[in-house]
Amino acid sequence: MSERDGWSGRAGFVLATIGSAVGIGSIWKFPYEVGANGGSGFLLFYLLGLALVVLPLMLAEFAIGRRGGGDPVTSMAAVAKAFGAHRGWSLAGGAGVVTGFLILSFYSVIGGWTAGYAVQTLTQGLPAPQAQAAQARFDAFLAEPWPMIGYHAVFMTVTALIVVRGVSGGIESACKVLMPLLLVLMLGLVGYAVVEGDLGATLRFLFTLDPDRIGARTVIEALGLGFFSIGVGLGLMMTYAAYSGRTVRLVEVAAVSVVADTLISLLAGFAVFPVVFAHGLDPAGGPGLVFVTLPLAFAGMPAGTAAACAFFVLVFVAALASSISMLELVVAMLVRRRGWSRRRATLLAAVACFAVGVPSALSFNVLAGWHPLAGIPAFAQANLFTLIDELTSNVLLPAVGLAFALFAGWALPPGALDRELLLSARAAAVLRGLLRWGAPAAIAVAALVPMLG
Repeated sequence: MSERDGWSGRAGFVLATIGSAVGIGSIWKFPYEVGANGGSGFLLFYLLGLALVVLPLMLAEFAIGRRGGGDPVTSMAAVAKAFGAHRGWSLAGGAGVVTGFLILSFYSVIGGWTAGYAVQTLTQGLPAPQAQAAQARFDAFLAEPWPMIGYHAVFMTVTALIVVRGVSGGIESACKVLMPLLLVLMLGLVGYAVVEGDLGATLRFLFTLDPDRIGARTVIEALGLGFFSIGVGLGLMMTYAAYSGRTVRLVEVAAVSVVADTLISLLAGFAVFPVVFAHGLDPAGGPGLVFVTLPLAFAGMPAGTAAACAFFVLVFVAALASSISMLELVVAMLVRRRGWSRRRATLLAAVACFAVGVPSALSFNVLAGWHPLAGIPAFAQANLFTLIDELTSNVLLPAVGLAFALFAGWALPPGALDRELLLSARAAAVLRGLLRWGAPAAIAVAALVPMLG
């Protein structure tokens, strides 16, 4: 990592961190998770998870990254050495980089879907306002292998073109455009949904607490989404913090990033649910909420085609802002540990990630009949795309996040990270308690979600 490489100032760091946090999860997964889990109760425990799990882990990653001054492997090794901890903890940093690489490989495929759907909607319009027509459009879209690979390649290429330009000249400059663009598109879609949709039903769904809808699974899934949505547990925040100057207050950046991501997620809900409720559709539409349910709703609304195009551009922008942080995670390690130029590291990392993602893109067409773990009942029908998603989201990500929390809470001595975070004695004690007990317990519980059926 070059000594000259860094953010131009606090604003660039904040926007890049928000961009990393705001991804497809905020625009796509948040609305359907809230819809599938009853609305307000889920939202309440989601916010608690952000405060008690996500924010402490983000602060720990920030402090380790700036103190270590490098990629996750380098930073954790340097901090461990400085405070007498075992250098083996750096393996957790390496696991985070591998996890980020795998996530990006199929994340790019989904990003390609958003680009493809925007183009298709613009050129062909929306399907007929019938559920079967909307589902058939999506199925036909996934069934074409070459377009799937092509859109995957386009998304990865755009990501690489940003990352290759460096931290301030590429990532920061892109986020200064992407984040305002995302906000403008979001506010426009919210305004459209409020005028054309059912705002009253949305407000009742999101903010009227119904105790009957709150169960153990609701709490667990809310904690899980809060942990996974912002990107802690990969080392992304370590990588970005390593580029920050000493004058930047990490606590402020973390707080602003979490609040901004939460607000954008809520705006996504207000862009989606009024449209869904106005047409009597199911808010628990699952992953198909974006690609099937919303096109069905837009098809029956004034200016629906334009609104649908804007929505898919919005999701593409959100995905791109997040994908550049995941590619940078890999590039930073290659530059630092292998001594490669940024150009070479970006090219090889992007090509490798694209190649690994191709089988995922083919999982819905050419490889649709291939179920790698067919002998295991729980995964008998799972394709490769689903398996990589399950492996990263439900195994690797919680395992790495747990390791980060244990490293910061137990392996490092009290006060080790206080210099970086500038916390009061009381706040530092609370943070240490959360990293020692709260975050590990919540991560362990959230990891049980797949086992609950």
